[in-house]
Amino acid sequence: MNRRTLLLGGAAGALATVLPAAALLSAAEGAPHADPVVSDAEIYGVPTTQPLVSQRADPFISERINGKYYFTGSVPSYDRVVLRGSTTLAGLTDATETTIWTRPAGGKMGGFVWAPELHRIDGKWYIYFTSSDADDIWHIRPFVLESSLADPLDPAGWSVKGEIALEWDSFALDATTFSHRGKRYLLWAQSEPEIAVNSSVYIAEMANPWTLKSKPTRLTTPTKSWEIQGYKVNEGPAVLVRNGRVFLTYSASATDANYCMGLLTASASANLLDRDSWTKSPDPIFVSNDETKRWGPGHNSFTVAEDGKTDVLVYHARDYKQITGDPLYDPNRHARVQKLYWHPDGTPLFGVPVGDGGPIVRLNVRDSRNTFVHHAGTAVQVAPAPRDLGATQFRFVAAADGTETIQSVDQPSLFLTINGTAVTLTATATPIRRIPTRGGITIRTAADPARFLKVTAGTVTTATSGTVFQLS
Repeated sequence: MNRRTLLLGGAAGALATVLPAAALLSAAEGAPHADPVVSDAEIYGVPTTQPLVSQRADPFISERINGKYYFTGSVPSYDRVVLRGSTTLAGLTDATETTIWTRPAGGKMGGFVWAPELHRIDGKWYIYFTSSDADDIWHIRPFVLESSLADPLDPAGWSVKGEIALEWDSFALDATTFSHRGKRYLLWAQSEPEIAVNSSVYIAEMANPWTLKSKPTRLTTPTKSWEIQGYKVNEGPAVLVRNGRVFLTYSASATDANYCMGLLTASASANLLDRDSWTKSPDPIFVSNDETKRWGPGHNSFTVAEDGKTDVLVYHARDYKQITGDPLYDPNRHARVQKLYWHPDGTPLFGVPVGDGGPIVRLNVRDSRNTFVHHAGTAVQVAPAPRDLGATQFRFVAAADGTETIQSVDQPSLFLTINGTAVTLTATATPIRRIPTRGGITIRTAADPARFLKVTAGTVTTATSGTVFQLS
């Protein structure tokens, strides 16, 4: 099969779609010496299956260790720790799930089991998780399991290492660990005595994988309006070290549609135990989206795709807004993944929790570095280094006749519409074709081979010659 028969896009949910040769125009019909065609799935680099794993809240996907990813998360019954593994992220969906620890029938650790995470430390496996007492389900504390076996999926290797002793004997949950510049740290959420909030996020250095070495430092407490909806909560910390900085995400508010994510940032060379090293972003960075039908996104983790360079955001969200009863007992917080992007200044771009559909791309103007097609309402424009990631993301949706339409990601009911020289987003899609050319592609209407998308004075319009776009 010739690579030029691969569609640059894909049907919804497909990783790559093979179409007849008519689906892509040949280089001879565009510019000579066209670049090899790369599928949208290869460009996006992240599975588009929605959800990746059903009914698994607080999802955690490890980095690829010895060629395998490991997934765990909270089960709706909150009674055990489960684990599954796969050589690919997509393979986690159907991978066999193993119960590696079950709560006792009563007593200590016989209550809730929440938010497990798997970490490989000094040649052993550790799972950090939250548990409570059978006779006091809100007596919630962080615990550690340990296995010295090579295969973490073998239940025989796991035993309870113990409870993590904290500064205060109070409500505490969502422990995670990371190593940075030769030191290992623990992050967790806790209700600190004499602070009138449900939980704040803390950091401490570790002496070993189950023991703290330093006093805790409170990094963030819920004070902003978006952090105190329903409950005053900062919880679920996760860390990503990139571009000379340490980025710490956390989740806020009640676990319904108000749930969202915030961000702290520190220099990678700073003292991470000094609260003044951290800057808190004033606004949430990941929130519910009525258009994409994703509500309550949060309690995230990070991993890296199979290419070894694409950062992946792992999180849970529901696909409905209204919940009957206590959100804690609603089982449909599903584990999801999507690509994490980076601004040229080195800060992360989270965008929106994406809805159903195939691979996602951005259209960069080839001759203007970091200038992307984006929409402002229904206007289709270009902008240098935009921060509104969702407005720069699109899907090429294949039709049976080999043409495609261009769908907005953050407004999935809207498509690129061409009317003469005007290009807008409406509910009526205009069929187009992509033409491979040197350095990228041009895009022309299917109905008129002489009408191409053209960037003029910051606006996308049409002309008899087209702008060359690169997909990223």
